[in-house]
Amino acid sequence: MFTQGPSISIRVLLAVVLSLALMIIDHRQHHLESVRSVLSTITYPLQFVANLPIAIGYWASETFATRTRLQEENRELHRENLLLQGRQQKLAALEAENMRLRDLLDSSFKLGDRVLIAELIAVDMDPYRQLVLLNKGSNSGIYKGQPVLHANAVMGQVVHVNRFTSSVLMITDASHALPIQVNRNGLRTVAIGTGHINELELPNLPNNADIKVGDLLVTSGLGGRFPSGYPVATVTTITREPGEPFARIRAQPSAHLERAREALLVWTLTPPDQDAAAETDAAPETSGQAAVQTPAGEP
Repeated sequence: MFTQGPSISIRVLLAVVLSLALMIIDHRQHHLESVRSVLSTITYPLQFVANLPIAIGYWASETFATRTRLQEENRELHRENLLLQGRQQKLAALEAENMRLRDLLDSSFKLGDRVLIAELIAVDMDPYRQLVLLNKGSNSGIYKGQPVLHANAVMGQVVHVNRFTSSVLMITDASHALPIQVNRNGLRTVAIGTGHINELELPNLPNNADIKVGDLLVTSGLGGRFPSGYPVATVTTITREPGEPFARIRAQPSAHLERAREALLVWTLTPPDQDAAAETDAAPETSGQAAVQTPAGEP
């Protein structure tokens, strides 16, 4: 009675063939996106429970901190607050001047960006992938392709969205490319991920390109995903070999990707689905202003 049916080898072979077929179908036609979203929603409690010891550890370390440590942190935060207040006054003056100049040029001014703070709850252990999991999903308004920032610079973009979580592809992933420009002179190029958490590559720049070690690289806004002006990386090495048409240029990301615990999700650009709805419903003369009329502060 127990020996009837296919053998174990045949069952394993059928399982492998079925798995390969499902992966190919999902990779090429994305038919299993809804199934992945449902499974992610089901497994979210397990992820929460797995992350609970770390959260409890952080809570305990903050709760039982010594009085001396708290006093030192308070003094440091007070000094930092004074410094930031001084910088904020300068930025407020520059913002007012920028508004006056834009009014003179009869140009619209983009209001402050709407942001949402999310926490990292998991990191992809695949050494060939630079993916992290955030604790915010579609129920918080997150959308695929949304820019993600760290406190210092660009971190990556959302590639998968579930109800309670979202996956972020780091700018250092080997499959990620980001249009950038040199902040010093506006030279445009593309920053390619190398698969290493602290390194980017700038291919296809000629040997005589005006770029130097220490140059700040910022987003150019030409890719349609990231707004312009956000810091990306700093040039670290430039190798110019005689006879080679292009220089070998490496840069270090400005964001601390290897030790980030929080991320900022920004709504600087309108989500693709909202763009399509605006083009369909709005008149040509008003569609350009639809993005600044949302009550949530989205530009």
